[in-house]
Amino acid sequence: MRPMRPMHYVLFKNDLTTWAIALTIACAVFLLLYMVRKVAVCRLQRYAQTTTTYIDDAAVKVLSATHPLFMLAMGALAGAQWLELSEPATLRLTRLALGAALLQVARWGDVGVREWLEHYRRQRIAEDIASTTSTAVLGFLLRVALWVVILLMILDNFGVNITTLVASLGIGGIAVALALQNILGDLLSSLSIVLDKPFVVGDFIIIDDIAGTVEHIGLKTTRIRSLSGEQIVFSNSDMLKSRIRNLKRMETRRIVFPISVTYKTSKENVRMIPRILQQAVEAQPLAQFDRAHLKACGPSALEYETVYIVQSSDYRAYMDIQQNINVTLFERFGELGIKFAHPTQTLQLTRHAEA
Repeated sequence: MRPMRPMHYVLFKNDLTTWAIALTIACAVFLLLYMVRKVAVCRLQRYAQTTTTYIDDAAVKVLSATHPLFMLAMGALAGAQWLELSEPATLRLTRLALGAALLQVARWGDVGVREWLEHYRRQRIAEDIASTTSTAVLGFLLRVALWVVILLMILDNFGVNITTLVASLGIGGIAVALALQNILGDLLSSLSIVLDKPFVVGDFIIIDDIAGTVEHIGLKTTRIRSLSGEQIVFSNSDMLKSRIRNLKRMETRRIVFPISVTYKTSKENVRMIPRILQQAVEAQPLAQFDRAHLKACGPSALEYETVYIVQSSDYRAYMDIQQNINVTLFERFGELGIKFAHPTQTLQLTRHAEA
């Protein structure tokens, strides 16, 4: 009786032993990547608990977004190196693995953008609620651009001619931009306002001859509550084309105020008035005296000019200081007999002698 020979099964040019080795390598690579992700995420989480920055927290979220299909594709690619495959099969497998890698990169980028937006909202929601809407649109555009680029790379990887597609997208984008140029202009202006921050919600600003408090910064318009109470709506493009004065960011105020006294004031009091003005300003806690001078001899009065710096941007504080200075001057001038001047005109009449 002849001994039985072992049976050799061949599947796609590889025997069962070769397939078993390739499968083992694929599983080993998959498990290795899975364990590396798990260990890296756990250690990074422990480290993130000891810091106050958001970068490590975002890194944890990004690494956690590593999909098992990506690791499986990498394992399959590693195991396939042990197999004898035809050139078309090897090319298809390589393209599939590269496509999985590109999709994973897109997923990491998407999660990273989301985490940045969430961090921005947490930082800004207390001081600038309206800007979160514009940054949400910016984040959406970034994510769309990321996925479009990745999908085009995947199509190119699979041999699709994307030149015509890119040209079509470019022509279509130009047509859409021309049709929506006003809206897109306001949208870009909104992003400029959010990123450059010439003003935020709550700031008191002056645009040309209109003054008011910023109430809302939208994608197309910005709304201001004027001093008289009505709401004024500006398009964002018009806002950036105008000269904006942001009074809330003013740290100090330089105040110049004049007074006038009559020509009947004595020479001693004329020399004493600058000193009185200086003492009146220096008596105010938030006022820093700069100068006080007899500026000019006007048509009907002696004109003095005083300059001081208010160490506050609060308009009410400035008015309180000016009121105290005026009261002090009224009292001191009254004690010294100095009279404030008002516009007067002296008319001299002469009598002609009779012929």
